[in-house]
Amino acid sequence: MVSDATTLRTALQMIAPGTDLREGLERIQRSHTGGLIVLGFTPEIIAMSSGGFELDVPFSASRLRELCKMDGAVILDTDNWRIRRANVQLLPDPSVPTDESGMRHRTAQRTARQTGLPVLSVSASMRLISIYVGQLHHSLEEPEVLLSRANLAVDTLDRYCQRLDEVLQTLTVLEMRDSATIRDVATVMQRMEMIRRITSEINDYLEELGSNGRLLALQVDDLVRGSASERALVLRDYIRDPAAIAAAEAHLSELGGDKLVDLSAIANVLGLGVFDVADLDRVVQPRGIRALSLVPRLPWSVIKLIAEQWNTLSELREASVEDLQVIEGIGPYRAKLIQENLERQHAMASSGMIGW
Repeated sequence: MVSDATTLRTALQMIAPGTDLREGLERIQRSHTGGLIVLGFTPEIIAMSSGGFELDVPFSASRLRELCKMDGAVILDTDNWRIRRANVQLLPDPSVPTDESGMRHRTAQRTARQTGLPVLSVSASMRLISIYVGQLHHSLEEPEVLLSRANLAVDTLDRYCQRLDEVLQTLTVLEMRDSATIRDVATVMQRMEMIRRITSEINDYLEELGSNGRLLALQVDDLVRGSASERALVLRDYIRDPAAIAAAEAHLSELGGDKLVDLSAIANVLGLGVFDVADLDRVVQPRGIRALSLVPRLPWSVIKLIAEQWNTLSELREASVEDLQVIEGIGPYRAKLIQENLERQHAMASSGMIGW
């Protein structure tokens, strides 16, 4: 069953700037007529409709604006984008609770709660567009306001990405020196989760901005490109059981704001066993998966086999060319390439150089 949040997200995409439906809504706003629009044509919505007249014409912004000059609701078939009813009186169950005061908004909220369909209410006096989906209510803001908020969020994302690059490079050097601590790992995961949350918030803005947010979307994509794969590699490096990774990611995303600043809480989500603040300074060994991902043209299937053979990165660095060739898919050339690449990473980390 589709959740109310998913339905609301879909509705926001339908009415984003640049769409025909948004153009129709803006025409209604400018004319100060108001409107009540149901996004969906189902037997349930037909059953609660009274009066009006039937239509079966293609949707257009101008038609929507003209039909909303009448007091009744307009019902759209969003599967085929056709106008199916106009000037309809909606008769939802009066026992359905509503916290709205205006008649149009009360009807919209009750209809949405009863049917689960998105219902739009355009206020004639306040020129405000409200969306009701189930128990959810969302008021559209002007694109200029959303752009301002989105730009501020992108600036914050940029700063967090820069900070993540710093702590991730530090972790890489410490891993090669066999001196990475739980604190270092938890700090990296903390930054990654913050970036994920900021990106999710920006994506909500971008969905509502529609075509007005295209340039911002490119900027966000450039900032976070590769962050998801980097996050997955760090998780696989420090969570020994691959089956526990999905649960750890879900738990991490559910952490409240007070827990996200607590490195001990993050470390325990990763299963690193922190029972005291002093435990954060305990040295921890990665499996070497992220280091192996830096080896050119090394397939993921081979990386997994290597990680199963050697438990830690330090053990993997001690492996000879002959030892590596025991793994299926690794011949003399690939074994030498892996060994040389790991040695080069270690040498550069020992000299303080990063960014290989």
